[in-house]
Amino acid sequence: MSVSDYTETEGLPKADRKPYKPWSYDTSSAKLYIPRFTAGQDRWFAAALSGEKGKDPSRIAVFAERPKDKRWEMSTVVDLDSTKLPDIALDGSGYATAVATTGNKQLADADVLRTAVIDNFATGGTNTGTKVFAPTKASQQQIKVHEETTRKFGKLGTTTFAGGTNRFKDAYALKTADGGALLLFAHTHTQTDAVAHSGLQINPDKDDNAWLHGIPRTSVTYTFVCADAATVPAKAAPSRLIGYKCARTDASGPPVGSARTDRA
Repeated sequence: MSVSDYTETEGLPKADRKPYKPWSYDTSSAKLYIPRFTAGQDRWFAAALSGEKGKDPSRIAVFAERPKDKRWEMSTVVDLDSTKLPDIALDGSGYATAVATTGNKQLADADVLRTAVIDNFATGGTNTGTKVFAPTKASQQQIKVHEETTRKFGKLGTTTFAGGTNRFKDAYALKTADGGALLLFAHTHTQTDAVAHSGLQINPDKDDNAWLHGIPRTSVTYTFVCADAATVPAKAAPSRLIGYKCARTDASGPPVGSARTDRA
């Protein structure tokens, strides 16, 4: 996701590139959630972070150990809908508890949540999205993206969403105070725009230039990689999507002739 941000910026005209400004998280307000691990287990911890000094944390990040490289890396970070963080269960020594993200019969697993998020984009939640998730700002926003984007061309074209090949299958979960869990995971989806008939073309805008190079297309498939966060209840009840963040990581499509026609 970070690499795609740089890629998109490098495709813009120099006059449109915003100067990079160094920034950091406010460590004074950070909240760390460190699970206990046994020898041989992959080690990671979560952190609630704020990008502004004096502001309450509004992001959850996971830092994972890379023993081969002898370093720790931020493997995911999600912007949350609220600064009211999930209540993470801590033991008497202040340690959190890691929870299995798949194969846990008592909790919805990462694969179920991932499928439901993709369904929010693909169908507006008709199949599984609105069944797995209770209405939240994040889940409603995904459904809104589906509803608005699939209507944007009117009769001149179509837009469809679908799941994409997901390279990032790592998922992380912490036990919450109510016996449920906070899950952080990633998903990939595609958005395909296509003209309704010959004689129309899709003219890429400058934000697409890094991938489409300003060449008109008859259809364009965009790929998005996203980080998601959800809380899962201990009892049988819908989960809550509490935040997500997406980045366009690719765009491609068949070009048309250089002659300009009606814009789709």
